[in-house]
Amino acid sequence: MNTRSALGRHRLALLLCGALVALALAGTLFAIGQQSLAAAAAPSAASLTEADGIIRVEGGVSVFDDTPAVTNLDAELLAAVREAATVAAADGVAMHVNSGWRSSAYQQVLRQEAVDQYGSEEEAARWVATPENSEHVSGDAVDLGPLTAQDWLAQRGAEFGLCQIYANERWHFELRPAAVANGCPLMYDDPTADPRTQG
Repeated sequence: MNTRSALGRHRLALLLCGALVALALAGTLFAIGQQSLAAAAAPSAASLTEADGIIRVEGGVSVFDDTPAVTNLDAELLAAVREAATVAAADGVAMHVNSGWRSSAYQQVLRQEAVDQYGSEEEAARWVATPENSEHVSGDAVDLGPLTAQDWLAQRGAEFGLCQIYANERWHFELRPAAVANGCPLMYDDPTADPRTQG
């Protein structure tokens, strides 16, 4: 065998190995860069304000508050909640908003926090919808408290068209006007069973 051709093949093999290592390194650096860009672009809880619908008051806010989480709710839903709260108060039951309308950025933060807490997108989906599928982002859902108000609404919410939608979220209410005459529809087990959250 010719020594020159053997050395040439050896050099070529080394060059090819070096090129493959360089490509692999470039791919890894690109992926890290993409993750860094995504992290930088993602909103954080600290960057959210009242304008995003965040409620920083422990124990929620009054259903009559003038805050975006309340006032950006669908007008008919808000009217039903306020009417129910007035009747509940006459029964000695206080009602407040824990979470109402949310910006897409706020919903995305909540979704990511759920992924971090539950360990997967699949499990997080049982508790928090994506911004594209959230009834909170559209202003069509409200989380009410405290527990006494949730119990009161479970008994009397249909009178106002206010229904619990998910069996695993006793605090989540939406407007179902037909409930006034027909009662609330059966609840979904959790948001993953709701056709609105698919896709």
